[in-house]
Amino acid sequence: MTPGKALKLQEPSGLQEWYNSGVRGCFFVETDGSIGSLQYQLHIPQTTNVYLTIQPLSLSRRPDIPSSWMAVDTALFVTSAGEAKEDSTLVCFTEARDREKYVWKGELNAGSYYLLPFTSGCKLKRRNKKTTSGKAVELINRSDTEEIDLSRELREALSDIFDIIDIDGNGLLSLEEYNFFELRTSGEKCDKDAWLVCKENFDMRKNQLTRQGFMELNLLEATEKEGDPADLWLSLEAMGYNRMLELVDACPFQIDVHCEAAQPSIQPVSMASGPRLLNQALQKSITARAGARALRGQESVFIYTYRGEHRISTLIANKTNQKATVHVNNEQSRNCCSSRGLNVFAVEVPARTKMVCQHVLPVNERQDWTYNCVETLLPST
Repeated sequence: MTPGKALKLQEPSGLQEWYNSGVRGCFFVETDGSIGSLQYQLHIPQTTNVYLTIQPLSLSRRPDIPSSWMAVDTALFVTSAGEAKEDSTLVCFTEARDREKYVWKGELNAGSYYLLPFTSGCKLKRRNKKTTSGKAVELINRSDTEEIDLSRELREALSDIFDIIDIDGNGLLSLEEYNFFELRTSGEKCDKDAWLVCKENFDMRKNQLTRQGFMELNLLEATEKEGDPADLWLSLEAMGYNRMLELVDACPFQIDVHCEAAQPSIQPVSMASGPRLLNQALQKSITARAGARALRGQESVFIYTYRGEHRISTLIANKTNQKATVHVNNEQSRNCCSSRGLNVFAVEVPARTKMVCQHVLPVNERQDWTYNCVETLLPST
């Protein structure tokens, strides 16, 4: 298959006059290679036309040099927010694309929805920290009198982290926003009493931490450790940085919701069920758009292939009462990269289970890409 050029979804006329709400977030590649992010709850007070977008968030200070992660693919799955989290059903997802933006346009009924960010893992992958060439960046400077200060490189990285965790983009960190950072880096939350202490010691405005206050807080922590950078490195690596202070295991993103008839509201949520809800939505998006093809030699193991304009995704459904091992060969594909990181691999699918097999993107988007995958059932042992 050679997908044609992606159709551009026309931005609604008069979009500047529509109601808008936006949030930021970040994909993080975990140590096991999985990718996670916050989820969001969207509330729409009345039925309205909606224009949804998600795109990588550039943190570059130079417009001529884009951030390295701007080529990462993103998507947003919208599910209904039922009373029980198990009731969630797929409503829509961003299929069309406009440069770095992935978009959806349509009508949504009044109510609450979950926004589940997604990236395929084709472009955003875990980097091996040991392969980083060059010397680790110095995080701490010391004056002649042994006074400790944060290095310029660290201040730039912390400024970028501030922008990533400033979820509403207002240039200040609320306690809730700061706690998403704390949970990510230390696994603990800052309580209201500790926040009051921050208010007494660091620069704050409207009970929210300023960029300067965030720097002061990190400087105090470094000073308390007598300049030992070990804890700083743990925090930086948890946020996706390598020892050269390059953001390699993360991709910040921006979500915007435009509504024609009413003001939408978006709240970040961190749900334990988030990954499962996203997987359910992803599976539904594949099976709803693709016909089932039985594997040769086994009429109860099926392959579903979703062929989008910029992404191909496959799912294996094993309807037998025993596990099925499927051998997957992408060697005949051209200009393609797989989320598995391999051209040839095997997938073990438990009995009576559906499982996403792989996502495939073009390596070079300016060239044609041909997807030609052969799946065969391996004999059970």
